[in-house]
Amino acid sequence: MTKVFRFGVIGCGLMGREFASAAARWLHLSDTKARPEIVAVCDTNPALMDWFRTHVPSVAQATTDYRELLANPDVDAIYCAVPHVLHAEFYTAILKAGKHLFGEKPFGMDLVQNREISAVLADHPHLVVRCSSEIPYFPGAQKVFDLARSGEMGEIIEVEAGFLHSSDLDRNKPINWKRMEPVNGAYGCMGDLGMHVLHMPLRLGWRPSTLHAQLVKRVPERPDGKGGMAPCTTWDNATISSRVSAGGQDFPMVLKTWRIAPGESNTWYLRILGMKKSAFFTTKSPRQWQWMDYTGGIQAWQTEDLGYGSLFPAITGKIFEFGFADAIQQMWAAYLDELAGGNANGFQCATPEEAAAHHAVLTAALQSGRENRVVSVDYAGGAV
Repeated sequence: MTKVFRFGVIGCGLMGREFASAAARWLHLSDTKARPEIVAVCDTNPALMDWFRTHVPSVAQATTDYRELLANPDVDAIYCAVPHVLHAEFYTAILKAGKHLFGEKPFGMDLVQNREISAVLADHPHLVVRCSSEIPYFPGAQKVFDLARSGEMGEIIEVEAGFLHSSDLDRNKPINWKRMEPVNGAYGCMGDLGMHVLHMPLRLGWRPSTLHAQLVKRVPERPDGKGGMAPCTTWDNATISSRVSAGGQDFPMVLKTWRIAPGESNTWYLRILGMKKSAFFTTKSPRQWQWMDYTGGIQAWQTEDLGYGSLFPAITGKIFEFGFADAIQQMWAAYLDELAGGNANGFQCATPEEAAAHHAVLTAALQSGRENRVVSVDYAGGAV
């Protein structure tokens, strides 16, 4: 029997609607232990809540005060998608209310906020708490991960992971909160994209020990939507060159979080080069992954069309393509499986521990970029 978990959504913007869409087509999944039902929503913009009331018949509560939603006994779990500056306040309140939490990255605007959330979570170990990161659920990304985890790649030569956007190349794009340091946080693009880039490396145990970051700020101001201009106070791009010591190996890892990447749309990629095997996946070719076996002689990359080989089985035929909306639903299926006592079919959503580790990396990168020097990453305290 499928168990139903009743959700409240705090923050009814783009990603809240994506969750609603994934929940509405849960029948797309072939065999799950649980399903979500959205019963309550909260946003300071009533028009966004109106969309939910129109499209999600199960919504029984709509409020502009998140405390009212948290007091609702009919809500089992919360999806919270609010600006970074609100993470500590909202996430800790959710945990103290005894609700399971699926939070957005970066899981705290900065290291201080993340520690505050972690401290409250430690007092509520029975709650299932995870952080959003959907791209690793693409079948091609899972193929790369499985090969890396197998130990068959031999000595690692280098790892590169990145998330690239192009929309901020347009200087006339109106400013939003992600360009405002008091709301977004000092990480800038790293806070918005870093969890996506670090999810798989951290899951593989590849924690940077030292790093040097190049932080780029190219657009100093943008239209404010009122006929004037407003200052952009966050970093546009970050390139982090790091050193990883893990499993008896020592290798470089390059991490890119770029808001200004000419020609890119929403490109995530992971490339792992090894002495015996190498692997690569990019969302620019969503149905393919590439690998190379080397046993001497010819060095040739092979490409495989994967079709719809999802972590959680679905009704879609194997010959068809997998997309972004599918990755989001797979991520939610993993979380619901954990809520029901499962193991997320072997690949759980990003954990609070991984979120804390990524904060340590970003804190070190921020210091490195500002001071133009190599910084050691301190996973207990940030950076030194």
